[in-house]
Amino acid sequence: MSQPPTSQSPLSAREVPSSFADNQAYFDESRWQKFTRRLKEEPLIPLGCAVTCWALWGATRSIRSGDSYNAQRMFRMRLYGQFFTIVAMVAGSFYYNSDRILRKEYEEILKERKAIEKRNAWIKELEARDLEEKDWREKVKEVTQKRKEEEDVARAKEEAKKGDGVVTKAVKGLRGRLAGEGEGGGEGGGKP
Repeated sequence: MSQPPTSQSPLSAREVPSSFADNQAYFDESRWQKFTRRLKEEPLIPLGCAVTCWALWGATRSIRSGDSYNAQRMFRMRLYGQFFTIVAMVAGSFYYNSDRILRKEYEEILKERKAIEKRNAWIKELEARDLEEKDWREKVKEVTQKRKEEEDVARAKEEAKKGDGVVTKAVKGLRGRLAGEGEGGGEGGGKP
């Protein structure tokens, strides 16, 4: 009972849980496995079938040889074998009924546990993808912010070279005001 291979996530090195994980075709027992399990659970039924077949074979041999007494004895043996098989089936169904109920409960618990594990694996994978996406967005934000800062620095350098940058204009404006205050001897007498 092996699990199907899982594929690798394109966003991380972790394996993505398979959507076929709960497909019972991968995990069900084969016919031979079921046959051997049932044979171990109820060994008296195949024994009764074997006794019935042996009695029929013996009856056929006795009829061909002309031994009617032995043929009648084998037919009775066949009836006893069939009766034993039916009793074994009924007794086995009563005896193993509790085992079957427990087995069904166990299989349901396993199914629920697998569903919970699958759900937890998907949640874990989604959280990992969410973290990767947040990291990616932060990196993109950092790169765009860095580019914007570089563009601002380049623009400031260009404006400084031209001489009509914001700082240069402010310095010229202050110089003009200072020069105007000196000439007018007071407030507002100069050119801005």
